[in-house]
Amino acid sequence: MENISRDERHARGRLQDLAKAQGTSLAALSRLIGRNPAYLQQYVARGSPRHLDEPDLRKIAEFLGKSPRVIQTRPFDTSRSTVADYAPTPSLDDLVEVPRLALDASAGPGAFSAEEISFDAFRFSRRWLREMGLEGADLSAIRVEGDSMEPTLRSGDEIFVDRNKRQGEGIHVVRIGDALHVKQVQASAPGRITLISANDSYAPIDLAREEVEVIGRVVWKGGRV
Repeated sequence: MENISRDERHARGRLQDLAKAQGTSLAALSRLIGRNPAYLQQYVARGSPRHLDEPDLRKIAEFLGKSPRVIQTRPFDTSRSTVADYAPTPSLDDLVEVPRLALDASAGPGAFSAEEISFDAFRFSRRWLREMGLEGADLSAIRVEGDSMEPTLRSGDEIFVDRNKRQGEGIHVVRIGDALHVKQVQASAPGRITLISANDSYAPIDLAREEVEVIGRVVWKGGRV
C-alpha cells in the first residue's frame, strides 16, 4: 500500500476496528455487499480496491451504525452529500439488541427463553434490519459449533434465528432433549421429522415430531475468514 495516504490507511483501520467491535468479521461484511469473503480483507490489508463503491460503502456503514464518512477513503464530496452523511452514531433507541445464546444451552421445556440464557448481545440499526427483511423478527444470535453443517455453516459462524418462523422446511435451530442443534428440517412420514446435516459425513436423523422442538429458522449468518 505504498501509494495509499495516511488518511486512507486510517479509514481502513477504522473499518476493521468497527467490525470487530460489532462482533462481526470482514468476511461477513464482504458477503453483506455481495462480494467474495476475501474482498474487504484485501481492501484493508492491500489497498485493493483503492476505494469502495458508494452503494457498498453506504450498506456497510448502515450495518455498523455509522456515517459513511467515518470509513470512506475518497475525499468527501460536499456536492453529493446527504443528511445521512452527517448523521451521528444512532442512539440506543435506533438500535435493536439481538441476544447471543450458547448453542448447547438449555432453557428447559417449553418456550425458548433468551433472557435466561443469553451471555452477550449484538446491536444493529433498525434500518439495516429492515433492508435485510428482518424487521419485526424475533431474533437471537447463536455461535455455531462443530462441522455437521459445513460448508453451509462453519464452526464459529454467528447465525440469526427468527423465533417467529417455526413452520416449514429449511435450516432451523431445534431442541432435542436439553441440547440445541442447527439442522436442515424436512418433513418425512406423517408425524415424523428428518434432521439433515449439510456435511455428508453425518447421517440424517429421523425422529417423531413430538421429540423435536423447533426453536426458529436461521435467517442470516456471518463469520471469520
